[in-house]
Amino acid sequence: MRKEVISAWLKIGVLRNKQKDIEKIKAMMNSAEINAKVAKSIKLNKDTATLIFREVYESIRQLGDVKLGLLGFEPGNHEVSMEILKEFDIRDKVKLNSLGRFKKIRHDVNYRGFRTSIPQTEEILGFWDKCGEEILKILRKEIENN
Repeated sequence: MRKEVISAWLKIGVLRNKQKDIEKIKAMMNSAEINAKVAKSIKLNKDTATLIFREVYESIRQLGDVKLGLLGFEPGNHEVSMEILKEFDIRDKVKLNSLGRFKKIRHDVNYRGFRTSIPQTEEILGFWDKCGEEILKILRKEIENN
């Protein structure tokens, strides 16, 4: 992440300096992985789509929180957590462009009472399978090196 972006986020308060807590970081990563696994185990239909979407979204966001924690920061909002994920050099990097749309869908669900469709939920599940799992592997290596 570019230093000027970090500086700007710190200045406006959407990012805070925080001492690294590797045990907390590991716990958050473990929680993200377990929650996504449980969400994926729920039979997808029109009634469960929103619940599954929301839980997988939270797992993705937590991966951003893990990355920021490893850098010595704490996010003040979801945007920062999702934005840091775009920095990962993964095989299907173009899929990271979906993060903003996922954030908007989740916002509409939580604050406007919208329901996600089955295709929207299938998309975020596919994102987790292709990108989330790869990001988890990268983060595990980063934790080992800390």
